[in-house]
Amino acid sequence: MLIPATQLRVGMIVQHQNDLWRVMNVVHVTPGNWRGMVQTKLRNLRSGTQTEYRFRSEDKAERVTFEQHEMEFLYESDGQYHFMNTENFEQMALEPDILGDAVKFLVPNSRIQVEFHEGKPMGVSLPKTIDLKIVETAPGLKSATVTNVLKRATTETGLVVQVPNFIGEGDVIRVDTETGEYVSRAKGE
Repeated sequence: MLIPATQLRVGMIVQHQNDLWRVMNVVHVTPGNWRGMVQTKLRNLRSGTQTEYRFRSEDKAERVTFEQHEMEFLYESDGQYHFMNTENFEQMALEPDILGDAVKFLVPNSRIQVEFHEGKPMGVSLPKTIDLKIVETAPGLKSATVTNVLKRATTETGLVVQVPNFIGEGDVIRVDTETGEYVSRAKGE
């Protein structure tokens, strides 16, 4: 479906120069007495390379829609990430380059959306936040009573996050999957 370049948003998939690209960044630019432009950063879904492209505001882009299936992460073995389709229970292995940064958030039994184009997996969509267990962090300082004191903590997936001083080893925290930042302590923990 053709859409105006001014309607491009982060996360959309477009067909551009005979290839599939994910929109990573969009900035609308209106310099002085020139016509408006849409400056984008695009990532090639096949090769993983990134490029910047400037669309004129009157240009159109071909938006590509994917078929999405909910998959449950099972385990990682020999650099392959194994998932099970929750609808038909078929299992498949995905390469790390398809998963991208999502590997930092995958724990066994977590569910994600895998995007397919013409039957081939092209990428994944994570939930906005995910709960991860802290496996290593420095003990909290008793003298640090200021609320914005942060320390480094390593999660069960190896992701390093800045967390508040009161978070300790074994705590479960909620992490934003877009930024990789601490959001809150997980409820019920």
